[in-house]
Amino acid sequence: MTDRERFVNVMHYREVDQIPLWDFGFWEETLPTWEQQGYPAGADPQAYFQMDRGLGGFPVHLGMIPPFTPVKIAEDEISETVIDEAGVKQRRKKPGHGSSIPTFLEFPVKDRADWEEMKKRYDPRDERRRLADFEEHVRRANQRDYALQISCWGLFGTIRGWMGVENAALAFYDDPGMIQDMMEHIAYFVCELIHPVLDRVQVDVGAFWEDMAYNKTSLISPAHFKKYMVPAYQKITGLLREHGCDLAYVDCDGNIEELVPLWLEGGVNIMFPVEIGTWQADPWAWRRKYGRELRAMGAIGKRALAAGRREIDAEIERRRPLLEDGGFIPHPDHRVPPDVPLAHYQYYLDRMREILHRPYRF
Repeated sequence: MTDRERFVNVMHYREVDQIPLWDFGFWEETLPTWEQQGYPAGADPQAYFQMDRGLGGFPVHLGMIPPFTPVKIAEDEISETVIDEAGVKQRRKKPGHGSSIPTFLEFPVKDRADWEEMKKRYDPRDERRRLADFEEHVRRANQRDYALQISCWGLFGTIRGWMGVENAALAFYDDPGMIQDMMEHIAYFVCELIHPVLDRVQVDVGAFWEDMAYNKTSLISPAHFKKYMVPAYQKITGLLREHGCDLAYVDCDGNIEELVPLWLEGGVNIMFPVEIGTWQADPWAWRRKYGRELRAMGAIGKRALAAGRREIDAEIERRRPLLEDGGFIPHPDHRVPPDVPLAHYQYYLDRMREILHRPYRF
């Protein structure tokens, strides 16, 4: 079977020769740390660990046009304060000084007037969004043997990038009309840009990004999610389905328990990366509750990989019911951190190969 057939069949509960062995990626510090433990310097992880090919993508220009002009405001030995191309003022580490979330200081959209100006930077009719080599991308996509995703951007995740978490959350109360307009514009913008691709290429899965949950709950209420986000999702996933793509995933860290049924209502039916966290997310319990319309990718707790072989075995066994039921591709629940020893990671991969690389009949 091809990589594409495996992905599509797993997600539709059909027979496969093996379930894909994937990963989410690695922290910036992880591979250099592993080099001290025997990992070859400069080696490509996918090739070195002999993992299967993940999802490929079709390029769509969803970015800001024009971007803001970057400005460096201050710096010291390890960090710098800048206004970046998204118009966000932030203090961040310089390259080579480790990876961490920047400290966000100010955002470009503070009120409706700012939003009207920002909206101009997201005009789907702008000719600069057209790919000069579009036909070549179409040709290659139609000859592929891998599963193809197309970016559907994000709703709250995008608005949060314009406004910041606190200001975006307050805007649902202070200016709900602006939030409504933002959601509708994002859905319109995405549909306009992915429609030409869907007309020419059979896409396998739509890809959303949100990161709108912490370790307790969502960053906005389920009521607001249902009112403002579900209709916008439905416009985009409806377009996907009209073109034969019935799969869409959302990349959201944190405790998404209360959001899962709302994403399903919006047509988003794959949760990713199903972060286990201190709240011990249980995707098998979700399957029993919501049925086979709910799929998942991820759900292997990275803390277990750091702990040792016994914990790794237990974590894998916890996912066996979902593996045997289908609609699930396992991998660590986020980028692998440097506190996971190379020997533990290799043991995890060896154990997964024993389980995944055999015929499956769901």
